[in-house]
Amino acid sequence: MRNYKLAIVATTALVGSLLATGAFAQSTGTAEVEEVVVTGSSGPRNLEGAIVAESAAKSKSTLTDEFIQTQVAGQSILQTLNILPSVNFNNNDAYGGSGGDVVIRGFDAQRISLNVDGIQLNDTGNYQIYSNQQLDPELISRVSTNLGTTDVDSPTASATGGTINYVTRRPAEEFGGFIQPSIGDENYRRIFGLIDTGVIGPFGTRAFFAASYTKYDKFRGPGELEKKQFNAGIYQPLGDNGDFISVSAHWNENRNNFFRRVGIDQFNAGVIQDDNNETCVRAPAGVNGTRQDDGAGNANDPTTPAGCNNYYNLSINPSNTGNIRGQSRFSFGDNLTLTVDPTFQYTLANGGGSTTVNEYDARLAGSTYVIATPNANGVDLNGDGDILDRIRLYSPSNTNTRRYSVTSSLIWDINDNNRLRVAYTWDYGRHRQTGEYSQLKANGDPRDVFSGKDGYGKPVRTADDEIFQKRDRFSIATLNQIALQYVGRFWDDKITLDLGVRAPFFERELNNYCYQQDTFNAFCGNLSLAEVDAATTGPVPGEPVKFERKYDKVLPNLGVTYRFLEGHSVYANYSENLSAPRTDDLYDRIPADPEPETSKQFDVGYRYAAGPVIFSVAAFNSQFDNYIIRAITTINGEDIATSINVGEVERYGIDGQIGWEVIENLNLYASYAYVHSEFQDDVPGTTAGSTIFTKGKALPEVPERQFAARAQYAIAGFTFGVQAKWVSERFTNAINDERTPDYTVWDADIRYDLPWFNDKGAFLQLNVTNLFDEEYIADISTDIVGNRSGNLGAPKTVQLTLRAPF
Repeated sequence: MRNYKLAIVATTALVGSLLATGAFAQSTGTAEVEEVVVTGSSGPRNLEGAIVAESAAKSKSTLTDEFIQTQVAGQSILQTLNILPSVNFNNNDAYGGSGGDVVIRGFDAQRISLNVDGIQLNDTGNYQIYSNQQLDPELISRVSTNLGTTDVDSPTASATGGTINYVTRRPAEEFGGFIQPSIGDENYRRIFGLIDTGVIGPFGTRAFFAASYTKYDKFRGPGELEKKQFNAGIYQPLGDNGDFISVSAHWNENRNNFFRRVGIDQFNAGVIQDDNNETCVRAPAGVNGTRQDDGAGNANDPTTPAGCNNYYNLSINPSNTGNIRGQSRFSFGDNLTLTVDPTFQYTLANGGGSTTVNEYDARLAGSTYVIATPNANGVDLNGDGDILDRIRLYSPSNTNTRRYSVTSSLIWDINDNNRLRVAYTWDYGRHRQTGEYSQLKANGDPRDVFSGKDGYGKPVRTADDEIFQKRDRFSIATLNQIALQYVGRFWDDKITLDLGVRAPFFERELNNYCYQQDTFNAFCGNLSLAEVDAATTGPVPGEPVKFERKYDKVLPNLGVTYRFLEGHSVYANYSENLSAPRTDDLYDRIPADPEPETSKQFDVGYRYAAGPVIFSVAAFNSQFDNYIIRAITTINGEDIATSINVGEVERYGIDGQIGWEVIENLNLYASYAYVHSEFQDDVPGTTAGSTIFTKGKALPEVPERQFAARAQYAIAGFTFGVQAKWVSERFTNAINDERTPDYTVWDADIRYDLPWFNDKGAFLQLNVTNLFDEEYIADISTDIVGNRSGNLGAPKTVQLTLRAPF
């Protein structure tokens, strides 16, 4: 039996303990301040990594690498979180390459902050989380969720509903590594490799280098998913007092065909729509309006791919993402510590798509456009000598981001029981949103997946030799945040007070270089407003514009823990959070100006950790204000559909988890959550004077109840695991007139250790997901009203993995 003796480590020794295990909290500063319960030198006390004995004065759940490595190799770390209370993640395929969607305590992904090693990974424009672009799971030492609140120094513009924090392994002190190939259903192939240098040189320097390659077919319809990832880290200790400097680097490339969504109403009626088309439907050649060049710049037997709206090779989601993450700790005497974590992030991504365009389109004609003769000028796109044709072009919406940030803390140990921290965060994101058009190949494929962005391929050019595009925006998002935190322990360490406050100052600089027709559509070209108005239908578009938005608020984060008996504790937490309007919410025909969304979170909880049992339960209430939707409002005497604040949403419920070592090598785990969500107001409709009756209705995509369980048993070199997740019905819209059925997904894993290979941890592992082939809807495309669509959950899938250490 393991040693169950608990010890609350003093915060002055915390970093040393964490360095030994390669695990630490969100930022280096937060790691220095938080308390962690440990046993011996093996890190936070846990049962096979599925549940950890928490001590923070807030609702929090953690998984360690022991559990992470039992899951599907290469899987998104967000899918691994699905066993935790109040976390519901829906993967769009069994291996994680298609992405997915997460909801925590009724908050969607755009209101949750995702972080790695203290840096926020949400998109700077729409705050979306991209689960298929995350770190390879073999490199993650642990992952935790803050349910409903943030860390006091969190560099987030979006987290009204909590945070997900995962941390990278530290380089090992001994030379070694492993090769890990995997095969599976859907022609799945993956290879992962890791090398640790061990300690090199006289100063204790050590590093790791890792790479992976993944490729497999979609489980439904034509297409495949391909992923390349490269990671490295270097760690330099500075003396023997826990000071250090570390740098990690990450690069990820995804080249994916995505699934066509299915209608929820049809799914509920037993009908599943076909996926995307395998080929383009070609129109007859030689007829004006259907001519298309053959990809070689001539008109040899050209035809337009007329039926390519659902062509699989235009339903793509390419992305290049990378980051460099620095972390450091410096001691000044016995009671003063400075932490500094600088980072840089890069993103280039789009969601594919195509559009048919007339060769005499006003945007192509540019300065040659004449209102009286609108079809007289343009660009001969297919080289047939006229401008009479309608041509299909590749038309993705490219997003290119360069993001710089620094998170720092100055920590003063007043004495053994009192600690004060001052933190400063700077986050600066340059967010470029463009929509370059480019020619298709003869078979309908894009010539380059990024359509001419930054030298990738060749964009179509207008008569004025400008790039032909459907949007052209440049945004700068800046955060300056100061935070103050006090941690004090009283009454022989029975009571811990954690009192924090942060004051974020957000600034948005927004530049729209096109005429804006509405929230979603722009008209870009070398044209006057009168010419654009003549060439378009509907209201007069908004002119190109530059504007600013600023948001700030003081946000308390207060917690108390009372350890009233050995192994027993209760805690309470109150926090306020803010989500600044998304960049995409602000661009409109008349620039939008909604107030930030805010939340007030109340938590009370009980924890027990003694003997073979770890247990926690919490009750919570969330008051969410200034909910932003797109609806009709009056601006300057004109009714316009734009982003506005529409009122309050209340969430309350209870969640908990339990882990029990029944006998040696047999562990059971279970979690449960009940989340009630309710609109407190009706909202304006999509036509002037109309109302959508949402008051008293539940939020879409939020399961009211969910339950997860896992059993794990080890014997004679084998480890057997089985787990299940049940999710109740979910509404697809805010008027609650359509819902998805409840579902249960079972997974199983079997590992066999291979001691005859070597003594470094070789194993063979079999994973089966959706063991009983449940048919269900995974993530949902929600809205206020109307029948919606969703992604079909993956069928039963088998994967086999070999780890060969050296």
